[in-house]
Amino acid sequence: MSPRVWITGASSGIGAALARELRTRGARVAVSARRTELLAKVAGGDMLVQPVDVMDRVSVLVAAEKVIDVFGGIDVVVLNAGAWSRFDVTNWDADAFRRQFEVNVMGMSHGVEAVLPTMLEQGSGTIVGVASVAGYRGMPGGEAYSATKAAQINLLESLRGGLRHRGIRVQTVCPGFVRTAMTATNDFPMPFMVEPAYAARKIADGIASGKPEIVFPPQMALLMKAARFVPVGLWSWANSKLAARR
Repeated sequence: MSPRVWITGASSGIGAALARELRTRGARVAVSARRTELLAKVAGGDMLVQPVDVMDRVSVLVAAEKVIDVFGGIDVVVLNAGAWSRFDVTNWDADAFRRQFEVNVMGMSHGVEAVLPTMLEQGSGTIVGVASVAGYRGMPGGEAYSATKAAQINLLESLRGGLRHRGIRVQTVCPGFVRTAMTATNDFPMPFMVEPAYAARKIADGIASGKPEIVFPPQMALLMKAARFVPVGLWSWANSKLAARR
């Protein structure tokens, strides 16, 4: 039986590429985002289009109900919606900070809430959360974004332990730099940049394998995982040098 997949943040970038990749692999795919016209292009008449604003809890709950009604259930949800804006500590923007948390963290929470009852009833399912290697360590300019990604990583890790014995798999996706509209606004070096199609293949393979963490590309995975072992004092010194050059 074809897996039933719901992807949020699917109007462009990683989400759009993953929707196409999973559809070519035989999955029944539902795509959601705010931009309906872009969703229609992604779907190409071959996917279920369900607009949603992940910041609106009720909107997410209603969207999930509609996907479940059409598909008869959800086997895999990919919570991919995300927001990024560069942060300036000398001009603290509480609204920008809040928006990134509302989209990245609360949006993911809304998605989990929306699918969990059905998956618990089924006794099966996979929750895939798209975080980032940016959540491994804090860096200047990422005061908001990195904090949301760290929160997502911890949220998903907690869920993994809490749901495993109930037959529900939780997977964390931590991409490095992927060439999307979001990264196009960055004004700093982005090593080991990959294309959305590459990211989609890696995520699709990871979902199929069932491994708890999907990190790519390998060079970025090695670099950022190694960064976790750098002492706090040394990391802070290096960050201060980086910030001073901007």
